[in-house]
Amino acid sequence: MLSAGDEYPIHQTPEPVAYSGSDRNFYDRYFFNGYSADGSTFFAAAMGVYPHLNIIDGAVSILRNGKQASVYLSRPLNMERMDTHVGPLSVEVVEPLKKIRLRLEETEGLALDVEFEGRAFPIEEPRFTRRQGPRMMMDLTRMTQNGRWSGSLRMDGTEIDIKPADFTGTRDRSWGVRPIGAPDAQPLIPAPPPQFYWIWTPTNFPNLSMFYHVNHDETGTPWNTRAVIVPDGADQGGGIHLADAKMNTVYAPGTRRMQSAQLDMTDPSGRAHKVTFEPMGTFLMKGIGYGHDKYRHGAFRGDQLAIAREDFEPAKMPWHVIENLHIQEIVRAKHEGPDGLGSEGIGTFEQLFLGPHAPSGFKDILDPAK
Repeated sequence: MLSAGDEYPIHQTPEPVAYSGSDRNFYDRYFFNGYSADGSTFFAAAMGVYPHLNIIDGAVSILRNGKQASVYLSRPLNMERMDTHVGPLSVEVVEPLKKIRLRLEETEGLALDVEFEGRAFPIEEPRFTRRQGPRMMMDLTRMTQNGRWSGSLRMDGTEIDIKPADFTGTRDRSWGVRPIGAPDAQPLIPAPPPQFYWIWTPTNFPNLSMFYHVNHDETGTPWNTRAVIVPDGADQGGGIHLADAKMNTVYAPGTRRMQSAQLDMTDPSGRAHKVTFEPMGTFLMKGIGYGHDKYRHGAFRGDQLAIAREDFEPAKMPWHVIENLHIQEIVRAKHEGPDGLGSEGIGTFEQLFLGPHAPSGFKDILDPAK
């Protein structure tokens, strides 16, 4: 059951708000992405609160013309979880569960001032719980919402108007436990082989949103998955849950990158739905801190505000480097429903493929598709 309080980074135990249980890896995070209808402009942002590390950090990254520029920001939290500012970066809840304002004052050549308005009530995803041997790796809840953006952004002097008719995207809020900050120095015994297979495809169609995600173990067995279609304006619980969802991913030869994909599923009446995905551009998630070797989420970067910029060209970055595995492909999507109904849309195909995965033929940590 979602409530307005889930908009704020205050999830905790019955202790005072400054505390959040006893797990040092507890976190509370905002994530955003947005893209133009032709896929030429893509932006993403994240802001995370880490109560037991006493750190808040964030990042904004913009992708245009094949070039991605990122700004990373971090400061001490000072045990105040309601202050969602990291220097020039801020997140403001305008209307809980519906409108969020994201701002980055001009910083290292990047700036944005945009507002997200949800197309329907957010969906609550199944709780993610995953252990590595005796150690808890993930235990979190996430809510996700598609919407439209308005405002403006600027990248190295180029200003872009963000209009709801042209810019859609996705935002989520997640909280719980996942690896953050410095890695645990104590190894697991026995050491488990690295394995994580993740697909997430939030997609915007003209009158509805489609959400699908799956985590597979090494055999291809899903340990967390959901497929749902949400019509515009739907209230909480108003989505149509789909069954028997199966994603067939075709990899670019010699890589683990998605070249094309098809999602097949059935609605509650047993009717077939098919969604196909075609990539238009690659966004590296390390650009907003995910898996970054230096600017990872929760990393200690000093006792004062720290700001850094980084630039890269995703197409030129080697896919098999660990911190380049986690990506979002900007995708053109086509939905074919029952009775010949369907539509075309745009979304993201997020992937993180590490370690063995029998259905894909992956047997080692980074062996490529054949």
